[in-house]
Formats: sequence, C-alpha cells, structure tokens
Amino acid sequence: MGQRMAMVVALKPERIEDYKRLHAAPWPEMNAALKAAQIANYSIYLREPENLLFGYWEYGGNDFAADMAVLGQSDVCKRWLALTDPCQSPLDSAAPGEWWSYLPEIFHLD
Repeated sequence: MGQRMAMVVALKPERIEDYKRLHAAPWPEMNAALKAAQIANYSIYLREPENLLFGYWEYGGNDFAADMAVLGQSDVCKRWLALTDPCQSPLDSAAPGEWWSYLPEIFHLD
C-alpha cells in the first residue's frame, strides 16, 4: 500500500448529473494515466445536499509532484479536466490557485 491521500472540492448543484454521468463511464485511457502516475484505490464520494466531492487514493510512487506534473500535462488528462472542472468550484477556504483542497490525515486504523 502507498501513501494515503484525500482531497475535497465543491460540486455545482446544476452539474451533479453531468459529473455522475462522466464518472459512471470513465475513459479507460484516463484510468490508465492515473495508474501510470502511481495512483491506486482511487474513489470519489459525493455528499449531498452540501455537494462536496471527497476523493481518496493511495500514491505508490516516490515523487508525487513530478508524477502529478506528468499526469497534468497529458492530453487525456487535459481533455478529462475540460469536462469535469466546469462541474466543480474550489472551497471558499481554498488557498490561492488551489482547486481540490488536500486533507491531512489525522487518524488511520490498520
């Protein structure tokens, strides 16, 4: 198992069905790109009516920033984000330039 990581972002109420539809049939090439970036056990949860998306995954690589840079520059990721980003909005508490807000782990039961 790799490093456990989590993040949260707001989901626009008018785009919930679009977002669910996209994730009901994710592109195989996007899933392959995530795996190539050392991402495993990736899940996204939706909390309604607050419309918060919670993402969890395990990172198995040695350089998260480098792997995310490669992923972010991939054509498939750019095309996927062009569809999913308009469905989301950063939290009011997000840092400048932050989209998904990373969450520190404060407890884990093995």
